[in-house]
Amino acid sequence: MLDYDEEAERYDTLRGGEPRAAAAAEAVMSLVPRRARRLLDVACGTGIVTRRFPAARPGLRVTGVDLSTSMTLRAGVRLPGAAVRADSRRLPFRDASFDAVVSVWLLHLLTDPADVRAVVAECARVLRPGGVYVTTVHKGLSHNVGSDIDAVLAERPPSPVPDDPATVTACAAEHGLVPAGEARFRGHGQGRSPRRTVDDLRRGWFVTLPPGHPLVEEFAARLSALPDQDRPRPDPVFTLRAFRRTA
Repeated sequence: MLDYDEEAERYDTLRGGEPRAAAAAEAVMSLVPRRARRLLDVACGTGIVTRRFPAARPGLRVTGVDLSTSMTLRAGVRLPGAAVRADSRRLPFRDASFDAVVSVWLLHLLTDPADVRAVVAECARVLRPGGVYVTTVHKGLSHNVGSDIDAVLAERPPSPVPDDPATVTACAAEHGLVPAGEARFRGHGQGRSPRRTVDDLRRGWFVTLPPGHPLVEEFAARLSALPDQDRPRPDPVFTLRAFRRTA
């Protein structure tokens, strides 16, 4: 897994910057009830998406949480007094504190199924009855756009899918969360080029091919042989699922 303290400085630049953040925030807010007054963004990263929530919904109070110290410091600049460093498996908030909880691009990072269950349980715990939990699902599949890069990567060792929609829905149901909608958004600027994919491969982006793995350079060579080394392939399209907490 990437070191997100090291990744923080270039995180926004490498992941589509403001256009992607705007698309993500708009999709999230389409699933957040108009009556919501307090929102928690779990794994808020640099806060580039989080800061857009109150701008889109006047009167909405937003708190961001992230485990990475560097990410939290950057989020704090964008969310003065409202960015907290904390573990998403043990949120430092009372039961039923928020009208909405969001976790975008988090569950796919949790390779232990127990961690997925713990995060969903915590998000449900801090939600008020009638509140909504919004999360991305199957992020890895979103990046498969049918390109020549995907054809090469299809032969790498298979990755676990901790954010599989069925898994997330089952975890949600265990904690009184029922399906409440779906939305999609484009990951602007995240279309892969062969050269960028080689860089990502060598720095540990792919879970089953960590730096030093004997197959890393074999895949790097195959990617380097593809045409149009700097031409991005199509952007991914991410999926959000919403779940409402029952009374």
